[in-house]
Amino acid sequence: MTTTTLAVLVPLLPFLGSVAGLLLGRTAPGFVRPLAVLPTFAAAVLAALVAARQGGGKPIEAATELTPTGSVPIDLALYIDGFAALVAVLVGVVATCVQIYSTGYLRKDPRYPSYAALVSLFTSAMLLVVYSGDLMVLLVGWEIMGICSYFLVGHYWETPEARAASLKAFLVTKLGDVPFLIGLFALAVDAGTFRITGVLGAVASGGLDHPTLIALLLLAGVAGKSAQFPLHTWLPDAMAGPTPVSALIHAATMVAAGIYFTARLLPVFAESAAAMTVLAVMAAITMVGSALAALAQDDIKRVLAYSTIGQLGYMAGALAVGDRGAAVFHLVSHGAFKALLFLAAGTVIHAAGTNSLTAMSRMSGLAKRVPDAYWTMTVALLALAAIPPFAGFFSKEAVLVAAEHTALGDRTVAPAGAGWTVLVAGLLTALLTAAYALRLWLRAFRGRGAEAPDHGRQPIAMTTVLWVLAIPSLGFGLTVTYLDDWFDGHTLTPTVTTAVLGTGLAAAGAVITYAVWRTLAARTPVAGRVPLPHVAHPDAEAGLVEKEALDLPHPAEDPTDPGRALLGPLHAPATDGFHLDAVYRAAFVRPVLAAASLVRFLDREVVDTYVSAAGNSAKGLGWLVRRAQTGNVQTYLSALLAGSVVLVIAAVALANAVAGA
Repeated sequence: MTTTTLAVLVPLLPFLGSVAGLLLGRTAPGFVRPLAVLPTFAAAVLAALVAARQGGGKPIEAATELTPTGSVPIDLALYIDGFAALVAVLVGVVATCVQIYSTGYLRKDPRYPSYAALVSLFTSAMLLVVYSGDLMVLLVGWEIMGICSYFLVGHYWETPEARAASLKAFLVTKLGDVPFLIGLFALAVDAGTFRITGVLGAVASGGLDHPTLIALLLLAGVAGKSAQFPLHTWLPDAMAGPTPVSALIHAATMVAAGIYFTARLLPVFAESAAAMTVLAVMAAITMVGSALAALAQDDIKRVLAYSTIGQLGYMAGALAVGDRGAAVFHLVSHGAFKALLFLAAGTVIHAAGTNSLTAMSRMSGLAKRVPDAYWTMTVALLALAAIPPFAGFFSKEAVLVAAEHTALGDRTVAPAGAGWTVLVAGLLTALLTAAYALRLWLRAFRGRGAEAPDHGRQPIAMTTVLWVLAIPSLGFGLTVTYLDDWFDGHTLTPTVTTAVLGTGLAAAGAVITYAVWRTLAARTPVAGRVPLPHVAHPDAEAGLVEKEALDLPHPAEDPTDPGRALLGPLHAPATDGFHLDAVYRAAFVRPVLAAASLVRFLDREVVDTYVSAAGNSAKGLGWLVRRAQTGNVQTYLSALLAGSVVLVIAAVALANAVAGA
């Protein structure tokens, strides 16, 4: 079988599995789980075969005209270079792990068939984005992911949180997609083609007439999809969906799409120094702001959500200094340990049988209760904090090295100011990341919250997936010396300067956090634990089981939380995401609602008034005419005689007037 055929099957198999799952979900429920897992697993295997054949060498290309347009043609095209090959393997592996994990996590969920089918469709759409060689075909996968995220985030539609979160995710990403679509059309007009190879060729020959405008329009879509400032606010709220969906969105689909798109078209962005500077500033604000917000959250899933935003900021920062190899390397590395973090958090939720245990202030005794989640989450948090030799250390260092080279003028793809911006923000974020990672670990596994009921050992499908993902979280970074050919041919190994600075700051953040936690814990007496009531349905999440009303300290009043002490006056605004949602409500939502109210008032009180008046006039005239139609002949004769008399008198008067004149 040719490599091209294998590549076509990679996105096609999950799509067919999705369609079959939807068709057979009700009539043959026994086929749902195999149709969820097997096509996705087969796609992952085929993606690995394609990557092995591609080998980081010459890109694999194939194309056929999809439809005649009369102007810029649209082709059904494949373009698989080293970046695409590795990202496709990541998507396939993470999606397979999520599908296997979900068979245990949602085994009693009545809507599991539709959920599994949507996850498969989500996977297929992302693989289409990764392998596509035509921007319009890529846009199809891009938009399908938006629809899938809407349905999956709103899976528990019984709860207002899930409904609001799904709508918010859809609208905020669409806000970025509108200028993104305009940017794609403008790019195609300048380049004369939607083919990625044609676009890159036009860039190389100086064929772009409006590079800054195009780059900025495209960045709006990237900011929405990859949750970068200022369009990042949808991602923390998207935690209302099932935890495996969070793992899929945060690790391998949706948010990775914007970074991957920018990496693939980086020469377009590099044509504009202004666009690279904007991207650097956006990445820096995203990194530091999200890390501060993560340090203030009490919900474990929101901590991980803000963590994802910050790590995506690292990737955007690498792209802002012109190093797509470092960006994609961190994308792949982050995908492994972030999927592990979310799935381990899901194991904690599943063990407790309720979504209340996402609040770290209510956690206790979990290290012994869920040892698989404890050990694997420890590995993932070490990778997140970029502690050597875990995967996150090598990929984060690749970003810092790229920023250092640009700042010192060794690379001229981007302005030196962009390099300094990314480097300083990256180092500060390294300190904050280690701080909130250790805070999460201490509060989740060494906390003094309520004792959760023991639902016994977790399904083997869930625990096995955790250990599988722990392997790349620990060892993927060690392969860095063998991946040069996959990442534009330049080395990604750390340098002494950035390694010492980055690791030193991470260690400092962890030490300070631990010292503050120990001090606060020593000052706080251990109160008696309030056990959580037993929940009969251990597989339910938000909305399917009523949340317990426990007499526990409010998260903001937790006396052992080091985040409050470390952030000081920043704690309150950081907890609320620096009030960006409030700003958007005041600046955009309320004016739109006010305008809608005005339009409704004008429609009801002005337009409807004229329409109603016209109708009422006709109705009144009809009433008068109807009153005249009595059916009495004498009345008709009397009216005729009276009318005749009036006419005669009028005629005489008129004749006299004429004669007198």
